[in-house]
Amino acid sequence: MNWDQLTVGFALTGSHCTFEETMPQIRRFVNAGAKVVPIVSNTIMTTDTRFGTSANWQKELKEITGNDIISSIVDAEPLGPSKLLDIMVIAPCTGNTTSKLANAMTESPVLMAAKAQMRNGRPLVLAISTNDGLGLNATNIGKLLITKNIYFVPFGQDAPTVKPNSLVARMDLIMEACEAALQGKQLQPMLIERFNY
Repeated sequence: MNWDQLTVGFALTGSHCTFEETMPQIRRFVNAGAKVVPIVSNTIMTTDTRFGTSANWQKELKEITGNDIISSIVDAEPLGPSKLLDIMVIAPCTGNTTSKLANAMTESPVLMAAKAQMRNGRPLVLAISTNDGLGLNATNIGKLLITKNIYFVPFGQDAPTVKPNSLVARMDLIMEACEAALQGKQLQPMLIERFNY
């Protein structure tokens, strides 16, 4: 696929343990010629974890994309009227974000951007990372699976013996899932083995 002339909204939410796996996927879009607009949840802007500091993740996002980070609801709102994004990815998409998206809650920059994308009838691709994907969040994932213009990066259980409800997407398939979504297709197989022992 030719990514020149395409604008990708790449949103990150608070599954910090997957950032190291996710950042190279953002670079893939840039290297392919896409313009990448980074969007982050409030957690990314304020939380330091054992996986890295907020400042370092912000710096890396800006360096990879060459663009300012959308980090407020006010800054995300114009994405709807401007129709800026050809496709939007939420990676990682936490259980918290999944549940709020499935229930039409818009209380973060990422969710506002997602709402704008859906308003425009353009593809939204989710790379889930949640400890309760086969628990309470299963119903929310189910709602999103049947929602028009929402697609999933293939996902599976990452640690079934110690975290049997946990689901994580194959972040290395984000670009391929987006290519399929731009053609109105779900990348298959969607349910995969993803053991992370």
